[in-house]
Amino acid sequence: MRNTAKITTAVLAAGALTLGLGACGSDKDSGSTDADAKLTVAATPTPQGEILTYIKDNLAKKAGLDLEVKEFTDYVTPNTAVQQGEVDANYFQHQPYLTDFNKKNGTDIVAVPGATVHLEPLGLYSQGVKKLDDLKKGATVALPNDTTNEARALKLLEANGLIELKSGVGYDATPKDVTANPGNLKFKELEAAQLPRSLADVDAAVINGNYALEADLSPAEDALVAESAQDNPYANFLAVKKGNEDDPRIQKLAKLLTSPEVKKFIEDKYDGAVVAAF
Repeated sequence: MRNTAKITTAVLAAGALTLGLGACGSDKDSGSTDADAKLTVAATPTPQGEILTYIKDNLAKKAGLDLEVKEFTDYVTPNTAVQQGEVDANYFQHQPYLTDFNKKNGTDIVAVPGATVHLEPLGLYSQGVKKLDDLKKGATVALPNDTTNEARALKLLEANGLIELKSGVGYDATPKDVTANPGNLKFKELEAAQLPRSLADVDAAVINGNYALEADLSPAEDALVAESAQDNPYANFLAVKKGNEDDPRIQKLAKLLTSPEVKKFIEDKYDGAVVAAF
């Protein structure tokens, strides 16, 4: 069984963030730059946690890396833990999200050069609709409520002719930027982790790839429409607090994350639902 520390956004909202970070910080080696010290990495469970666990079980020992994986189910705690030095790195996010997070929170987390690993295509899913043309007028569509992923979701809808967005709105679009909505779609903004569970209550939902996989949904097979991987800015990478990019343990992990063995693992396990970005 993987060593996990599952923390939900609901718990965070109730004030347990400090407790969650304290649990991470109980590992005395976290934040160390000793080349032989344990490297603790925060990740969302699927596919990031699974990829890291594959490395831990199959590649890390030979590379001289003592790797610990701590899993979180939200998009806030992994960055907060890195910023506060409670973990050494995280692997769960893309650059538009990190840029927005740093701007809003005054953090200085950066991508590790050469450690961009994979893309999870965003998809539109439904329990009651089998094809896009069957989405009824006035349908309610759930969207992730964080800035970059909401804009990404709206752009997916626009690319498939469901809405039009204000010209030049970029990757901070919200439903207020919708200028044409021929199907009179209604939007319900939810925390990303809640989206799979919302499918019973809405007509459709735009779901992040990792949460879709956790809910046994495949972008390749189950999505009404899904993002194209070509020229996509949303590849996930290893990230650290600025200044720690050259930590020898980080460099070892970066090399393993972009190794032929990991590429094959991604291809074999996810069958197109996760795509290697290296």
